[in-house]
This record gives sequence, structure tokens and C-alpha cells, in this order.
Amino acid sequence: MKKFNFLQSARKTFEIEAKSVSDLSNQIDITFEKLCEAAINLDGKVVIMGVGKSGHIAQKIAATLSSTGTKSIFIHPTEAAHGDMGLISQKDLIILISNSGETDEIINILPSIKRLSRSIASITSNGNSSMALASDISIVITSNEACPLDLAPTSSTTAALALGDAFAIALLEAKGFSKNDFASSHPAGKLGKKLITKVQNLMHKGDALPEVNKGVLLTSALLEMSEKKLGVTLIRDGSDVVGLFSDGDLRRCINGNVDVNQTKIEEVMTSKYITISEDMLAIDAAQVMEKNKIFILAVTDSTESVIGILSMHDLIQARII
Repeated sequence: MKKFNFLQSARKTFEIEAKSVSDLSNQIDITFEKLCEAAINLDGKVVIMGVGKSGHIAQKIAATLSSTGTKSIFIHPTEAAHGDMGLISQKDLIILISNSGETDEIINILPSIKRLSRSIASITSNGNSSMALASDISIVITSNEACPLDLAPTSSTTAALALGDAFAIALLEAKGFSKNDFASSHPAGKLGKKLITKVQNLMHKGDALPEVNKGVLLTSALLEMSEKKLGVTLIRDGSDVVGLFSDGDLRRCINGNVDVNQTKIEEVMTSKYITISEDMLAIDAAQVMEKNKIFILAVTDSTESVIGILSMHDLIQARII
């Protein structure tokens, strides 16, 4: 039996599906703009319906819209016919997804959808289909399926998914949806955590803050570093922080044969150190560390007084990086 060329088959599928997505740029027209305008001026929500593979695509589009600032839900047409139609209000925009535009489960509830909703949009490959003709906004996209039998939905669902992403991003940009807006809808996710966690949420402060006074011997600073276990200590001159001493400074002292029992801390401290604001996002603080190739940052308040310390370990432990 001749060995089948799986790589060649896969590459052919990629080429066909990539073309179906690329062709969308030439296929969308004023109807796409009408869809966006209908959604952005909506008092209600976007309800997306589909069956089978189109249903899976509809669910993903609804999820993407919801996470990018557009209220949206997926309703399965069969469930809608058995009670979920009550989720639809006359403020809602309904988007129907069907390659043929003749999906029975949707056709059967079209009269109810028209009666209960504000408007209907459809995404099909046939502008003369029942769903397209019944829609206020009909978007028609065509593609050649990657399936050689022309049976399994492949390129058509890929194109519908890409169109949904374009729809969501167009609305996001038009609304000026920000990182903070995204974070508010992803509070438990890693992306959201990066966008809402500030330096003040992770920094060491108060009694946990290692610090010694100017004039003490290096040995005293080392004891403070050992007790607080941060690998650094601040050096104060009264209420002002005039420097810091880190593990890196200690290594330089050892290499220079510095006498830890005779040397005052101000003689070996780092007086020019990098600071960050307590209001800075933790992920931005990580970038400061990476850019400057350091592992410790002093944290300041609104008066630029040093009030804390943030370490790379804190960022790793909080799963910011």
C-alpha cells in the first residue's frame, strides 16, 4: 500500500482555508458596516444562533463579543423552540449563521424570532436562501470547502469564524475598548490578572520592608537582609532613602575583598537606583526589570517617597510572568 502524504494534504488544506479567509476582504461590503452599526447602537444584546458546526462557530463568536465589550449570548435554535426564546427581547439583534441558509431548526422559528427581536442579520453563502431573504441584514460569503468531498464544513466555518472576529474587533475599536475594560471581563484569567494587578498589590512594605540607617556597618545590613529574606535592603538617612544594597552589591564586595566588619554601608551601597510607582501595573514593572537587567525595584508613592520593594520573585509567584 502506497504511503499517504499527510503533510501534503495538510498544506493543501491550509492553502484553501487561508484563501477563504483572504477572500473575505473582497466579499464584505456595506452590509458588514450595517451589521456593525446595528450592534454598536444596540440597547439590548447580540444573540447568535447556528446548528452543528455553524453552532460551534456561533458560540465562539458570542464569547469573543462578550469579552470585548459587546453583550452577546449563543442560543441553540432547538432550545429556543423549547423555551429559550424567552431570552430574546425586542432590543436584541439576532445573527443567524448557516452556510446553506436553509437550516430547518432555524427556519422553523424564524416567525417567532422576527416577532420578538429588534432586527435579524444572517451569514450565509446564498443570498437567495430563506434565512437571507428573511433578514434585515444579509451577509453573503462564499468559499470552496477544503474537504475533497465538499461535505465536511471546513473553509466555510473558518471564514465565518474570521468574519466574527472581524466583527468583534471592529466594534472593540469603535468603542475605544481598553485594556482595563478587557481586564474587568477576565478577572480570573491570566490575561486579566496581568491587566489589573498593580505593584502595590505585590510589593513588600511596612514591617516586611528591609531597611537600615546610614552609618551602620555592612554586617548590620547583611543581618537585615537575612532576616527579611528579600536579598536587598534600603538605606535611610532620616526619613529619606539614599540608597539600596542588594545581593549583587554583596558579590561585588566579596570580589573586591571588602571587610564587612569595617565598612560602612554607604561606602558600598547603590545610590542611583531605579524606582517605579506603586500605581504601575505589575506587568509593566516586569518590563522595567527585563530592560534594565535587574531583579529588584524600589517602589514610590505619589510624593516619590520610597515605600516598598518589588522583586522578580514576587512577579513569578503571582504568575504575572
